[in-house]
Amino acid sequence: MDPQTQNTSLQRLQNVERRVVRVLDIAGGVMDELASPSGPKKEFINSHCREFMQSMKVAYSISSSLLHLGFLDIQVTLREEIKSVCEYRPFEKCDYNARIANEICLQKLEYVLTQLDDLKKTADRYPSSG
Repeated sequence: MDPQTQNTSLQRLQNVERRVVRVLDIAGGVMDELASPSGPKKEFINSHCREFMQSMKVAYSISSSLLHLGFLDIQVTLREEIKSVCEYRPFEKCDYNARIANEICLQKLEYVLTQLDDLKKTADRYPSSG
């Protein structure tokens, strides 16, 4: 990997890191405001929540009823940038790609299970017809 390509990859990785930090800053600001002894300011909460939602890319996956937030996009981008930065140093028997892919799949499955549990709880609240 030539230095120019490596520099570009590092810049993209830094941009992803900034996005993650900004989203966490926004969420932290909202949590601090909610914990304020004088009570939360509605305008502050609304503006930060709006900015948080704009920072996240919403994607439909599995079906139109299951949404998951753009953290997956951030994870995939981050993984690709780390991979491209590390490509110039091949490691024998490196299993990073397999491990990160498994971790992402595990998080997807955990999310789907959570959604299915919520769906079951909702369905259990209604009497069965029969």
